[in-house]
Amino acid sequence: MAIWVLGILLFVVVSGGNKGGVAASGGGGGCGFPAVYTFGDDNSDTGGNAAALDNLVLPNGQTFFGKPSGRYCDGRLIIDFIAEHLGLPFLSAYLDSYGSNFSHGANFAMGGEYVAKDDSGLSLGGQVFQFIQFKSRTTALYNQLKDHSVEESPLKSILPRPEDFSKALYIIDMGQNDLANSTFYFPTNATLLLQYARSVTIPKMILEFSRLISILHEYEGAMFFWIHNVGPIGCLPHTVKSCLKAIQGCELDQNGCAKFRDEMAQEFNGLLKEEVSKARGKYPKATFTYVDLYAAKHNLITQAKNLGFEDPMEFCCGSYDDVYVRCGQKPLNGNGTVIGSTSTCKDPSKYISWDGIHFTEKANQLVAELILNGSLSDPPISLSEACRNP
Repeated sequence: MAIWVLGILLFVVVSGGNKGGVAASGGGGGCGFPAVYTFGDDNSDTGGNAAALDNLVLPNGQTFFGKPSGRYCDGRLIIDFIAEHLGLPFLSAYLDSYGSNFSHGANFAMGGEYVAKDDSGLSLGGQVFQFIQFKSRTTALYNQLKDHSVEESPLKSILPRPEDFSKALYIIDMGQNDLANSTFYFPTNATLLLQYARSVTIPKMILEFSRLISILHEYEGAMFFWIHNVGPIGCLPHTVKSCLKAIQGCELDQNGCAKFRDEMAQEFNGLLKEEVSKARGKYPKATFTYVDLYAAKHNLITQAKNLGFEDPMEFCCGSYDDVYVRCGQKPLNGNGTVIGSTSTCKDPSKYISWDGIHFTEKANQLVAELILNGSLSDPPISLSEACRNP
């Protein structure tokens, strides 16, 4: 698997791939998805957090957008490359009212959110609730305007068509924060952290996934699901630094990744794959594609040098020591004194990690190249054919 994946990645790097992005299938390819609805965390947030809670400044967005874009990245995210591949515009964040267009879908992902969180406003459940409200209200408004032309009612042009909700692709890309931040009960012991994740955190996550997939399909009519597993969180530079400094029993593998964190991700991913398989049996008319994002991201780490990247434990800007700091933000101590560098690397494309937690645009592009053709999916079908029920 590693050699095969490396071959594809080297092809992308040497040939330049699609230069500006991934190869577009045009209008959703074989399935012709008219819209995409995304639920997720930092890795898929295209502006929700920036609109509601956070102020992301340059250098975020500098590589592709030339300005802050609400993304924790120098440019595009995996979800942006997915939209490009389907021939759709980038997804507007649900909470961003300025200049948004929801005719081709909406993005409910927000940085810092969890699959299973007691506060529903910071969870996958909260995002699904927002979707339900969005669908109900936009459908009512669209129906009010159905006899009006776009010239008479320009608002109609930025609303989703009610019939498109059942034809849309529903993407779930979430879980990293649940696992990476599960340090509240045993913050300094790797063994106890892993045991707690196995017995409490992961089972809660799986139950919530199951519940919300049922709601989206049974009550909201979602038919086509594209579900990402969690990447190798133990290989995030910030995670490694925090592990070495604060976690008793922290061990690194041959790639320099925190072993117990990656074990968490692998155990969750195995149970998530089982849950997706159960959903297929329970809802045979719907399609569920499980996407092995872990394998795609892990191969970037293991083959970093061959792909032209710097040390995968280095990052372009932001975080200082074991403290996460957003790029463009000054790292301060308790007295308000700047304690680290605020500089940015000269060439983000040489780095896998943007800020110690999130990927650069180049890394996101290579991951997208690997997952879009379906070779890392179960069943092995491409994104553009994800409506096909095998």
